[in-house]
Amino acid sequence: MKIKLNDKEGGVIVKLGPNEPQLTPVNSGEGEALLPLFQLSRILVPLDFSDCSKKALDYAIPFARQFGAELTLLHVVKPYPPIAEMGPVDPETLQDEQTNLEALRGVVGTAVPAKTFVRVGDPDVEIIQAAKDHRIDLIILSTHGRRGLNRLLLGSTAEKVVRQAGCPVLIVRENEHDFIVSGSTNMTENAAQK
Repeated sequence: MKIKLNDKEGGVIVKLGPNEPQLTPVNSGEGEALLPLFQLSRILVPLDFSDCSKKALDYAIPFARQFGAELTLLHVVKPYPPIAEMGPVDPETLQDEQTNLEALRGVVGTAVPAKTFVRVGDPDVEIIQAAKDHRIDLIILSTHGRRGLNRLLLGSTAEKVVRQAGCPVLIVRENEHDFIVSGSTNMTENAAQK
């Protein structure tokens, strides 16, 4: 499945691949066959608070608005390696991350319903599990575009999620054009300036 922004008319275009189940035409009653509406109820947006992940949020807000979907904003905290006299995650860190996530939820405002969650673990595992737990229809995920040795050493969370997620995944690249909403460059940047 390919999901592409429709710059000319607004909204999104969904293209299914040849091996994916095709949508069955529905008769409109006027002699022409219409495709059923593509429905999204729940969209997961994993955020690491980088500019690239905020760009994914900029894509997610219009998607949610167009489909009447709810956004689930997720941040995953990686646990520290086990060290004597130290817990796997500092409770203050979890509270700080939840506060940061709530600030991004404020960017969404009342445009679409949104909720936030902080999970602890490996990002790819937690993103996939959150998608299952919350019956997510679409994941909108950013990628930092690492190449070479960095990608080999760090792995690619986005690649692992794409391979293992039980729902479609829209990847927003760091060096992709900005999504323009109502004449502004992006929503998260505008909210940060206020």
